[in-house]
Amino acid sequence: MIRGFLRVGLYLVLAVLPLVLALIWGPRDRPFIWNTAWGAALVGIVLLALQSVLAGRFKWITRPFGFDMVIRFHRNMAVLALGLLLAHPVLMAFGGAGWRIIIGGSALVWVGKAALALVLVNVLLSLYQTRLGLKFERWRFLHDLTGPAILALAFTHSWFIGTDLHLTVLQALWVALLGAAVAAFGYHKFIRPRRLARDPYEVTEVKREAPKVWTVKLAPSEGRTVFDYAPGQFQFIRFLRRRGLPEEEHHWTISSSPAQKAYLSSTIKELGDFTATIGETRPGDKAVVHGPFGRFSHIFHPDETELVFIAGGVGITPVMSMIRYLRDRRDGTPVTLLYGNLDRESIIFHDELLDIERGGTPPLRVVHVLEKPDPNWAGERGFIDLEKIRRYCGDGLSGKGFYIVGPAALNDKSVRNLRAMGVRNARIHSELFSFLD
Repeated sequence: MIRGFLRVGLYLVLAVLPLVLALIWGPRDRPFIWNTAWGAALVGIVLLALQSVLAGRFKWITRPFGFDMVIRFHRNMAVLALGLLLAHPVLMAFGGAGWRIIIGGSALVWVGKAALALVLVNVLLSLYQTRLGLKFERWRFLHDLTGPAILALAFTHSWFIGTDLHLTVLQALWVALLGAAVAAFGYHKFIRPRRLARDPYEVTEVKREAPKVWTVKLAPSEGRTVFDYAPGQFQFIRFLRRRGLPEEEHHWTISSSPAQKAYLSSTIKELGDFTATIGETRPGDKAVVHGPFGRFSHIFHPDETELVFIAGGVGITPVMSMIRYLRDRRDGTPVTLLYGNLDRESIIFHDELLDIERGGTPPLRVVHVLEKPDPNWAGERGFIDLEKIRRYCGDGLSGKGFYIVGPAALNDKSVRNLRAMGVRNARIHSELFSFLD
């Protein structure tokens, strides 16, 4: 927690440092509204420069919070930067520059307008990517293309037209920020991928778990073990399958147990154009792997003496990693799993869960809840609702940790139900699959 506060503090200091320096050593004769306009621009450009650092998957940054939280913060800071940069010309117009600054100006002014237009487009595409029907890979390509262009235009505009940038201390800070942004982007997009590709993992097994659900097992090169990870974390994988199949990088939960050092696996559902080809992956194919990421794991909460997992569909994958790890460690922590699916055929890991439940380690109780069961189904029907959670989890909440992972509707409803039961927020842990929701 302290490490997280320190990182947030450092971010805030960097964000406002140019504004503080400008107030101390900048021009003294400007009206307040002009100072506000220039301050908004300075902070907005700093936030833009820090975006590539936030999105760069640097574990020093992501470890205290989880990558999903960092990337959501990255998105929110983009919106804040856009608001500050939009305020800049409007405040200047009100401050005496006149509205001609909005529709006219020199070439350097238009450079700033171009940067602002690209920021606006970038933010809107990110916020409404799904509604616009824009495929993730195309969105990511556009995002990576416009990001460097925004920085180049914004820094050019501010360097040559900003009165505060005449200060040597601000010029030095501007160069350092631009250098950090370029270095982070270059390392994330070019240097690290090439380093990882020099030592790829190899696909050793592809197993069908349920309709359109596959487990892909990956082994490191000979003589090496897999990286250390916590059960429930995820990884980024780019499959190198040739045969005309796409080579795209996607993030998937690690479904294997960290106790297994010879391999790791991800269980993947066919949900889009790329994942529709996952069943065509073959043993011997190579894969570039980058991980681990995330904080959806019981080991980060050692004070919890009983675990309750609420999962839906392929959301079982991080839960399965944790259950397998508890089994491999001979851990006696009691576990209750409420697992929702459409029908019996959709249940992933059914037989293995049954074997673990019968084995007694960990003490596991599995409750399958089917939305559309066949007439012979003797288990729970419908959805995982408040009544079922109360019935299977009991009234004794002390020491219990609740882990929710699945479709957004399941996550939202389960969190509301647990709060209605009096479960503290600190005991509710949820996993979000999409970074753009």
